[in-house]
Amino acid sequence: MRFGTRLLKMCAVAAALLASTVQAQDIRIGYNADQSASGVAELGTAGRWGFEAAIEDINKAGGILGRKVVGIIRDDLGAPPKSIQNMTELLDSENVAAVVGPANSGNALAWLHLPQQKKIPVVVPIATATDITTRYAKTPQNYLFRISMVDREQIALLVAYAVKASKSQKIAIIGDSTGYGQGGIKDTTEVLALHGVKPVAVEKFGPKDTDMTSQLAKIKAAGADVVIVYAIADGSAHVLRSMEKIGYLPTTLGTWGNLSSLMPRIAGQKLAEHIIIAASTTEDSNARTKSLGERVRKNFPTMTTFACAAQTYDSVMLLAAAMKKAGTIDGEKVAAALETIDGVQGVIKTYNKPFSKTDHEGLTVADFYLAKWKGPAAARYEDAITKSITPADLKK
Repeated sequence: MRFGTRLLKMCAVAAALLASTVQAQDIRIGYNADQSASGVAELGTAGRWGFEAAIEDINKAGGILGRKVVGIIRDDLGAPPKSIQNMTELLDSENVAAVVGPANSGNALAWLHLPQQKKIPVVVPIATATDITTRYAKTPQNYLFRISMVDREQIALLVAYAVKASKSQKIAIIGDSTGYGQGGIKDTTEVLALHGVKPVAVEKFGPKDTDMTSQLAKIKAAGADVVIVYAIADGSAHVLRSMEKIGYLPTTLGTWGNLSSLMPRIAGQKLAEHIIIAASTTEDSNARTKSLGERVRKNFPTMTTFACAAQTYDSVMLLAAAMKKAGTIDGEKVAAALETIDGVQGVIKTYNKPFSKTDHEGLTVADFYLAKWKGPAAARYEDAITKSITPADLKK
């Protein structure tokens, strides 16, 4: 009995050691984003399926450096404390070689110091706050990269359209009272100034407000024929509904957060189709985006935020290319390799030197275009104004 017990224990130890060895051979990449709790959960969920699709494709092609890639997924519930906890676990307990995420800018800003201290590269595929990639820009090695729409750059596109669309040059801004909304109002005001335009009205509303008629009445009284809304989808949807209440539907522009299904669900399909939205990609962009959209919908049939899936997919592919170029998963060397990779095929585009030592933004305003809701999904939007926008118009 004792011999049998010892033999079982020995077998168990051997199995554990074998499992540990196999696990050590795997390259572990973390994904940390809201997938269930806040207004951006749909964005984080779309990103998750893009993340898993990329890992599947990498492993089908032989992995990275001959090693299998394993995705370690965490839901941060849209809460900074939980997101910090997740990052600590991913970096210290899960021993990930890199991280992709998050969806919420506030969460990213709460934990940027952790991967920077641990020298673990992070590619942000959704969150848009400008400071995410610039906070550590002056350090010997910045470990924060991004494949997403930077606030300042999408504003450049929205303002270029607004200035040309306004017959009276009377443009108004309305945003929510969160850091995201107020930062957007500040950036929009500054970019308008580069075009020699001062907003005729600037209004704000609480993130849980549903009636913005008083703010919009002031905007209407100011004579604005174009309104830029800086809020995520639910807030923007309530702005549209409030516009309809007072019989005021000027040309309305919004950020890419309006690609969430919350927009048509709250505003209704007709009103949802009124707002013009900044986008980095849509499913109808090319054959690769169409294929990825079809794959992701097998797991997420109700997805509307396709750009999040595409940007996350490409984020993983860029990390894989950097690890291959570096010949290692050492964080410092991978981060340095990210700054020099070239000719990496993603679904959004081919990334020709997307990053440099001083610029960690893989997408720029030149990659963006405008979109509109059309039925159950968003599609590229073009009119005479979009066709007339030149690089010189995209002032930042």
